Amino acid sequence: MGHLRQSGFRVDARDVTDLDAVKVRHGVPVKLQSCHTALVDRYVVEGHVPADVIDRLLRERPSIAGLAVPGMPVGAPGMEVAGEKPERFDVLAFDGGGSTRVFARR
Repeated sequence: MGHLRQSGFRVDARDVTDLDAVKVRHGVPVKLQSCHTALVDRYVVEGHVPADVIDRLLRERPSIAGLAVPGMPVGAPGMEVAGEKPERFDVLAFDGGGSTRVFARR
């Protein structure tokens, strides 16, 4: 959340007791689920998605349900580890039917 705040996003953080229900309600495919779920405008943002990729999403406004970074890749925002080389990872776009495509590569 700090990464998003530093990038100019207003963050309204809410701890919930059943995050899985939030993911299901907003159509996050099981294979893309991660540790955080956010709602940004009409999109779902799952996991450690970089702020500049969210900016691109909001500029382009594609017909998708949301973006996801599955897992917790080292080097993704909030997952930096001193002394460890960042991993390459994909930011995946997903639609309401569960189809995915690469939206950005890091």
